Amino acid sequence: MLSSITNVRQFMNQSSCFPAVETPSSDAIFSPCRRYRYVLWRRWANDWSSNYAMFVGLNPSTADETQDDPTIRRCIKFAKDWGYSGLCMTNLFAYRATNPKDMIASVDPIGSDNDKYLLEYSARARIVVAAWGNHGTHHDRHLDVKKMLPNLYCLRRTKRGMPWHPLYLPQTLHPIQF
Repeated sequence: MLSSITNVRQFMNQSSCFPAVETPSSDAIFSPCRRYRYVLWRRWANDWSSNYAMFVGLNPSTADETQDDPTIRRCIKFAKDWGYSGLCMTNLFAYRATNPKDMIASVDPIGSDNDKYLLEYSARARIVVAAWGNHGTHHDRHLDVKKMLPNLYCLRRTKRGMPWHPLYLPQTLHPIQF
């Protein structure tokens, strides 16, 4: 695992995974069938590729290249309040569903390229915030991602010790070590 993280960091230093577009901008990476969203980003300043907050949610909902959903709007607000220039949204599971039960019922909720993008975008993030709530235990996925991304933060922990979903928390919170 360490060698793959090192390889990703070396790759990131040689090339950019971020689009060369003018500020502000937004985009996302989907599977060809669009059932899976691997990464979504929003930027509001030119230095965003070296100054962004990455959130790791449970699974994507309705947000796409240009349209935000309530969770994305909330994460943008947190990232702006903390002084970051952009937001990168990733998830434990890349399967798009508005109800976690639909994601859990999916044959392949993770998606074939999800881990690749988690590693790629976390390598340059200034902070990686776990935000998946209690359903992250499905397939013990939370354990896999915690091993993959060892320096995680969260906004608050649930009674079960999971990182709280950002939508239901006060906007005044700051990240704590997860």
